[in-house]
Amino acid sequence: MSRIVAKFTRTVPEWCPRVVPVTLEEATEEQLDALKVTPSNTRVSDYVLTLAHDVESLKVRSPLFNAIMYDTGGMSRAERELGAIGASMVNHCIYCAAVHADRHAQLEKNTDVTDRLFRDGAKAELTPRNRAIFDFALALSECPSQADETHIAALRAEGVTETEILDLVLSVALFGWANRLMHVLGDPVRPEN
Repeated sequence: MSRIVAKFTRTVPEWCPRVVPVTLEEATEEQLDALKVTPSNTRVSDYVLTLAHDVESLKVRSPLFNAIMYDTGGMSRAERELGAIGASMVNHCIYCAAVHADRHAQLEKNTDVTDRLFRDGAKAELTPRNRAIFDFALALSECPSQADETHIAALRAEGVTETEILDLVLSVALFGWANRLMHVLGDPVRPEN
């Protein structure tokens, strides 16, 4: 199984980009359109502002991200977040793992799952359904061919539908890409204690 070694928490670190982000005050009309910024917006992340340098990519990225992670129907939001956490743990993306663990905890109104994952790693005690989802996310993230028929059978045994499996594949794959993009564009920074 996974050799996860990074220190994960639900505390979201600051993300420090290597490329100077676009500032809203100096953004072009095309960048503002891609950002979907209105004068009432108060905060756009430095990550998204960095991506705004490539307007065409951002115009595709944001709707795709929103469709995969937030569309109604199919897998629950919390379970999609669990897939994102698994991918982020394999990819050692402490920023994304923190963001999506925090979202998972908010959606579930409970921190037990993420507490166990971050304390005990990939072998953490989980419900059978969460175990099947998390194991599939780990296998798919480590090497797609490792997510095999035994993982699909485990998901189906827990009542995960074909549509939910597709949602899980998409959320895990999205974070395979997003984690790597965050790694090359910047670094997570935690305040010194």
